[in-house]
Formats: sequence, C-alpha cells, structure tokens
Amino acid sequence: MRVLVTVLATIVTLSVQSVAFEIKNLAQAVNEAGRQRMLTQRMLKDYAMIGMGNQFGNPVQDLNRTIQTFEEHLKALRSFATDPETVKSLEAQRNLWDQIRPKLLQKPTKKEAQTLQKELDKLLKAADLTTRLFAKQTGKKSGKLINISGRQRMLSQRMANLYMLKAWGVEDPQFKDKLQAAIQLFGDSLDTLMKSDLNTPEIDKLLHRVKNNFMFFQIMSRSSNRFIPSLIYEKSNEILKDMNTVTGLYAKQKAR
Repeated sequence: MRVLVTVLATIVTLSVQSVAFEIKNLAQAVNEAGRQRMLTQRMLKDYAMIGMGNQFGNPVQDLNRTIQTFEEHLKALRSFATDPETVKSLEAQRNLWDQIRPKLLQKPTKKEAQTLQKELDKLLKAADLTTRLFAKQTGKKSGKLINISGRQRMLSQRMANLYMLKAWGVEDPQFKDKLQAAIQLFGDSLDTLMKSDLNTPEIDKLLHRVKNNFMFFQIMSRSSNRFIPSLIYEKSNEILKDMNTVTGLYAKQKAR
C-alpha cells in the first residue's frame, strides 16, 4: 500500500510538472508579458461585475482563473528572463502583485474598487515595461507588432472595466479622460496594425472583425446614462479573443 501511495504521488507530481507553463523564446515572452497587461484589466472588470451582482459570463470563475494565470505566467517570465533590467522589472511586478492578490479574493466593495484600480494601474505600467524590454530584445519589426497587438488585448479589457466601474457607481473624476485615452489609443493602434505589411489574409480578417466590435465602445463612450454591462462584457471578450489570435500569429512569424 505504501508503495502504491508513493507511485501515485509521483504520478501526480509528474503530471503537475508536465503541464507547468514554460516560455521557450523571445517572441513568446513578448506575447505572454503583454498578456499580463491584459490580465490586470480583466481582473478589475470581473471584480466590478461581481460587485454589481451581474453574473453574465460567470465573473467569479473568470476572476479566479485569471488570478491563477497571472501568477503562473509571472513565474514563467521570471524563469525565462536573463537580462538584468528585465529581471528587475519582473521583481517590481511581483512586489505589486503580492499586495494586490489578497484584495481581489475579498468581497468586492466600491471603496476597495477605487484602491484596486490605482494599484492595478501601477501593475499595468510595470507589466508594460517588462513587455517593452522583451520586445526590444527581439530587435525586429515583428517584435514591435507583437507588443502593439498584445496591448490591444489590454485596452479591450481596460475600456470594459472603466465602463463597469461607472455602471456600478464607483466615483472616478478622471473617468472620461481615461476612457477617451483608451479608445483613442486602441483606434490608432488598430490602424497601425491594419496597415502592416506583415499581415496575412487571416490576420486581416480578424482585424476587420475587431474593428466592427470596437464600434460598440465608440458608441458607448458617447452615452452618459445608459449602461448595458452584459453587451460590453461580451464585446470586450470577442475583441480579446481575436486580438489574442492575431498576437499569436505575429509571434509565430517572429519565431520562424
């Protein structure tokens, strides 16, 4: 019996190790570091949805999954990084994350949402620095495109969480400025991507679909009192899914 338990324990350990997330090249590092930016904003979107009592898309499950993903990918990026400046930026992320994670697991309140918004914005900036450092190491045009494309994923979630916080009634005097800045940057970046000579027919198709979904955010930004959280949640996830695919396609081009 003792031998059987030992064998089973070994099998479980090996199974856990075999599915551990691993980064194998710089293109993937840029992609995954950029994904961390998105996750900071997605967590806040889920937090606000839970606070509102809106269960569309199962935000409780999504938040738990996103927290786990951020943690695992942060470890993987640290294991891959060798450049001292990049390692330092990842350590800064870790310090911020250790303070934020426990708050995300508590019952959401509007007061805590204000604090989390500020702290997650700091984590976003730290993750953005890490992404740019990895992109710089690629030394190629496609590395810049992976960075820009990956940032679109973050912006889709940022536009959504700003909307959710407003719908929930969380006071933010800079709401309009933050939302307009996110919308402007998303639109400008989308134009840049759509003009790239590295685009394939598949990438072009996905970017056009993203452009169509982006119109919902542009319309939403002009409405001051009508809130439809479920629609924005859905459209933000559709944009995220397509931009995630596009970013992966750019990363594969770099890998080759």
